[in-house]
Amino acid sequence: MKRKGKWVLFVTALLILAFSLTAFFGIYTEVGDLDLPVIKGANDIRWGIDIRGGVEVTFNPVDEDGKIMEATEAQLNAAQEIIGTRLTDNHITDYELYVDYENSRLIVRFPWKEGESNFDPQKAIEEISVTAMLTFREGNNTVEKKDEEGNVIGYEPDGVTKENIILNGNNVKEATAYYSSSDGTYGVNLKLDEYGTKQFAEYTKKLATTKGTISIWLDDEMISYPTVNEEIATGEASITGSFTAEQATKLANQINAGALPFQLTVSSYNSINPTLGTSALNAMLLAGVIALVLICIFMIVVYRLPGVVACLTLLGQVAIIIACTSGYFPDSNSFTLTLPGIAGIILSIGMGVDANIITDERIREELRKGKSLDSAIAAGSKESASAIIDGNVTNVIVAVILMGVFGSPNGLCYKLLSPFLFMFGTSVTGSIYSFGYTLLIGVIANFVMGVGATRLLMYALTKFNVFRKKWLFGGARDAE
Repeated sequence: MKRKGKWVLFVTALLILAFSLTAFFGIYTEVGDLDLPVIKGANDIRWGIDIRGGVEVTFNPVDEDGKIMEATEAQLNAAQEIIGTRLTDNHITDYELYVDYENSRLIVRFPWKEGESNFDPQKAIEEISVTAMLTFREGNNTVEKKDEEGNVIGYEPDGVTKENIILNGNNVKEATAYYSSSDGTYGVNLKLDEYGTKQFAEYTKKLATTKGTISIWLDDEMISYPTVNEEIATGEASITGSFTAEQATKLANQINAGALPFQLTVSSYNSINPTLGTSALNAMLLAGVIALVLICIFMIVVYRLPGVVACLTLLGQVAIIIACTSGYFPDSNSFTLTLPGIAGIILSIGMGVDANIITDERIREELRKGKSLDSAIAAGSKESASAIIDGNVTNVIVAVILMGVFGSPNGLCYKLLSPFLFMFGTSVTGSIYSFGYTLLIGVIANFVMGVGATRLLMYALTKFNVFRKKWLFGGARDAE
């Protein structure tokens, strides 16, 4: 049993340290002159506008002929909600979105993408893909699309493909990205509404007799044109193509956000300078490191060996937060870290410190009562659990409510709260959502590290004879 406990100590400590190092610094590989991330680290976090600056874009609604049109107030409000949802779905939570009703336009401000070095506003605009008009059309007939000078700039639907729109994004109830292990490709599964199911069944039955095709268009780009082999009456369809995991997820999010009431054109764009800048960020990071070091010194001086354990698990807790923000895990996007988001991290770390202090104080009290070391650790851990869980659960509830009320209607938190929120509609506010997200991740990390790993490590330490001294756990020196 003692041998098993020793292995638990070394393996757990090494896993926490290894995970922390990769989460903070990442792993990169050289491809030519570029350092491409294998595992993303803290340098790959997307920072908010106030810290790193960003892009301001003005969009105007256009008609089918590409001419600027006057949109109604209801249409502009609908477009504002959809664009805000798409930004939040893509973890771009630090944005400003305004509607200029008088001039019939929308103004969007959002931060630079992580790793951006050229700071090209025009390239940045492509990321948010604000139009995303999805249509399913009969056949795949196309014709060259030319600019005013006669240059070919793409292709557009022609003939029967232009005339016969089977259904559009408004007929999709839900879109989810998927991975096919059989051929190693990504795609998007669609669940259609009643009208979409009826239309899809009718056209697939018609086209199956001639092995015809249904082309799928995103704006003016044909992204897939599968052959119809049989009638599909289930109300489900798939979009396949040369998608990456990120592209499939992004397309699913765009479809879920809904179709815009009109197409948009970019009328102007420019860069935004940060209000704080990287120097303020560096100062905050330095202050955070100093605060963490001082906390660790305090924990070690006051609580001795449990304080050392607390320092290790606090490091692991911070690493989990960084990993969930930087896009550390496969197929996950970097989350925009804003000042409210940083506040959520600080609050959750404070709760992690509090969890360790509560546990260590309970163990110390049990030792003062004269209990053995094993009994004191068991009783202290048990008695502190309810207080720690109560405090963390209340914060989980708050975080879930914030993410549900102010997050995307496609998010899990909104769906959990939908029985209570359906009457109020959506209220996407990225900065508040960012605070809720980092608070929730921090609390979960506290459960994993501050509760789980802390207890595992302390039980493992008692398997070493050299550590089986009560004074190392807060007891008196003459207790043994």
